[in-house]
Amino acid sequence: MNTTPEPAPLWRRASAELVGTGLLVTVVVGSGIAAQRLSPDDVGLQLLENSLATALGLTILILVFQSVSGAHFNPVVTLADRVLGARVRGAEIAVYVTAQIVGAVGGAVLAGLMFETPTALSATDRAAPGHLLGEVVATAGLVLVIFALVRTGRIALVAPAVGAYIGAAYWFTSSTSFANPAVTIGRIFTDTFAGIAPASTPWYLAAQLLGGALGVGLVLLFFPHRLPHREASA
Repeated sequence: MNTTPEPAPLWRRASAELVGTGLLVTVVVGSGIAAQRLSPDDVGLQLLENSLATALGLTILILVFQSVSGAHFNPVVTLADRVLGARVRGAEIAVYVTAQIVGAVGGAVLAGLMFETPTALSATDRAAPGHLLGEVVATAGLVLVIFALVRTGRIALVAPAVGAYIGAAYWFTSSTSFANPAVTIGRIFTDTFAGIAPASTPWYLAAQLLGGALGVGLVLLFFPHRLPHREASA
């Protein structure tokens, strides 16, 4: 008898991706605004406050939505999941990615409304070569962390591991680890601590896709075989 649970309807999974990605960007942008106001003269402390909030918020959001949509919140993760064997159609990928981007933009607007900060295009230029290399490293590491755990049957550890990784990557990458095309697009719409200028965004997206491909390669190198579904879901 097949005991594999049926996936949730696509509309419910897409809704989870929209809300989850939106709340993730709300956490990133909102904590960035709060950090600027609480520690106006200390950029290092601002980054610490922003990274802690993001790490904790991301962990919680994955725990909440993982059983509904997989809690991707990231087009690179959605694409990597397909390349690594998930049985999803192109139309489903398009729906996921659209929901993630719409949610990300909405999350940035929501954070601005809560802090009474006008929605505006960011003027923060981040497209230095070192930043782009940082995005390749951050995204490759994120994909490796997620799918190393998935393919070795440790799915329950994905949420805390991803939260910890992103929190650390704020500090060890030059770009502060966006590592997510949808979040990057959302962060265009806030001219605050967490923003990114529209002109920098295409470079970041390209670096993230390259990093995602590198991450998939590392997963296949180190973890070529996935455990059966019943073991991976235990």
